[in-house]
Amino acid sequence: MPRQTYFAKSGDITPKWRHVDAEGQILGRLATRIATILMGKHRPEYTPHVDCGDYIVVTNVAKIVLTGRKAEQKMKQRYTGYPGGRKTESYGSLLKRHPEVIFEDAVRRMLPKNKLGRKMLAKMKVFGGPDHPHQSQQPIGLDD
Repeated sequence: MPRQTYFAKSGDITPKWRHVDAEGQILGRLATRIATILMGKHRPEYTPHVDCGDYIVVTNVAKIVLTGRKAEQKMKQRYTGYPGGRKTESYGSLLKRHPEVIFEDAVRRMLPKNKLGRKMLAKMKVFGGPDHPHQSQQPIGLDD
C-alpha cells in the first residue's frame, strides 16, 4: 500500500459528457446532483484543486418544478447601477421568460466561488427545450 495520498493532475482526468432531462424534476434537488458532478465529487480520484468534473447538457429546463409557493414569493434581484435602480422579478415570471437563468443561478451558488468554480460552470450547457446541439459528443445519462 502506498503511504501517500493520490492527487489527480489536470491531464489525468478525461471528462465524460452527460445528459439530463429536467422535465418534472425539482429545481434544488437536481441542481445539487449536477453541482456534485460538475465538481467531480462522484469520482474516486476527486481532488479539490483540480477540475475533475464532467460536461453536462441539461434540457427541458422550462418544465422544471418549484415546490411550495416559490414561484410567487421568491424574487430575483438585480441592480442597474443608478440610484433607486433595484429591479425585482418573481421566479414564476422569470421561469416563463428565461428558465435557463434560474437553473444556472441555482447551480452556480453551489459551486466554489473562485476561478475553478467559473471553469466548472462553463462545462454546463442549459437549454429550455428538448433539443441541444451536442449530439456529436454522445452524452450518456446521469446515472450511467
